[in-house]
Amino acid sequence: MKKNLGTICIHGGWKPSKGEPQQLPICQSTTFRYETSDQMARLFDLEEEGYFYTRLANPTNDAVAKKIAALEGGVGAVLTSSGQAASLFSIINICKSGDHIVSSNNIYGGTFNLFGVTLKQMGIECTFVDPDWDDERIHASFRPNTKCFFGESISNPGGKVLDFERFVAIAHSHGVPIIVDNTFPTPINCRPFEWGVDIITHATTKYMDGHATQVGGCVVDSGNFDWDAHADKFPGLTTPDASYHGLTYTKAFGRKAYCIKLVTHLMRDLGSIPAPQNSFLLNIGLETLHLRMAKHCENAQKVAEWLQANPKVGWVNYAGLPTDKYYALAQKYMPNGTCGVIAFGLKGSREEAIRFMDNLDFISIVTHVADARTCVLHPASHTHRQLSDEQLRAAGIAPDLVRLSVGIENVEDIIADLEQAMAKMD
Repeated sequence: MKKNLGTICIHGGWKPSKGEPQQLPICQSTTFRYETSDQMARLFDLEEEGYFYTRLANPTNDAVAKKIAALEGGVGAVLTSSGQAASLFSIINICKSGDHIVSSNNIYGGTFNLFGVTLKQMGIECTFVDPDWDDERIHASFRPNTKCFFGESISNPGGKVLDFERFVAIAHSHGVPIIVDNTFPTPINCRPFEWGVDIITHATTKYMDGHATQVGGCVVDSGNFDWDAHADKFPGLTTPDASYHGLTYTKAFGRKAYCIKLVTHLMRDLGSIPAPQNSFLLNIGLETLHLRMAKHCENAQKVAEWLQANPKVGWVNYAGLPTDKYYALAQKYMPNGTCGVIAFGLKGSREEAIRFMDNLDFISIVTHVADARTCVLHPASHTHRQLSDEQLRAAGIAPDLVRLSVGIENVEDIIADLEQAMAKMD
């Protein structure tokens, strides 16, 4: 029976049998018992599925991963300890020292630094491109050793919408997959796989959790990229793995090769797993995701319209506004709404933005974004503090940008708090 997203949010991943708990149980155990040595040996050789050590797999974690895979329409998913870990693992699962990636410059500051600094130290070079460049200039950024293109469905914090069809065509013309961070719209509002995207990442810390209770991430595979057709580019998937007795992932696991390798190789060696308790909390958040996203979008639309009409506001980026540069793309890819995050700038200096935030009452100044509470951040002073004004602009971020994450409180109260904070600046 095919289920709608709202039903998958509640029932996906875990189907209790007779006498089992209705709610997903927490398997808070590091290890799992077997009756014979041969049983465990077959698990280590990947000849059978099962659990033997939580660093590789855990029933609670796997149930939540299955739910997210079902929501996105993928063949498999792997939970990670953070959104940053998901971004890192999505890349190094197919890249090694000497390789190259292309990324949109309109991405979260932590990911920008991960790609531009940390991956470079690991021998993986990244070329950043502005998605608004023409095709010729973007094509020129790809090299023979390029292994993927990375972008965000809605950029954090700028609120720019990625043109999936365009970048899928570009990436695939170079024989590489496209990886998209779908954190902001979530699969409730945006389904990148339906537009040809190959791999999706999430910071489950955000809307999927929705209550700021756990830090986590997820990598989801569509199963659609043909690794064997480009075997020379992806030897880790298409040639024998000496650490597993010469097993070749694409031959052994078919469409699930990417996810299986991520678990058996990266989780085995790097161990960036979530605690089962965190996955349990994430699952509770997922049960109301379809309800919360509608409210986030409804509130954000009203707040964006209020900001746009306010004489103290210099500019507003929110793809739900008909005047927004990315409105048409949002209508194409996210017709039911985008997310609750708005980027705007006040008239005046960078200091004006800081003073405005200090005047707020219940709207919180926090590093976090995308949960039930309305919160605000000045990226140039906080998440992107390590970047100069020139680097900020290169990353598509205005130095005066204020990131407002609209929560699910009463929208009249949200607007009233913004209004009183601005009034104190007179």
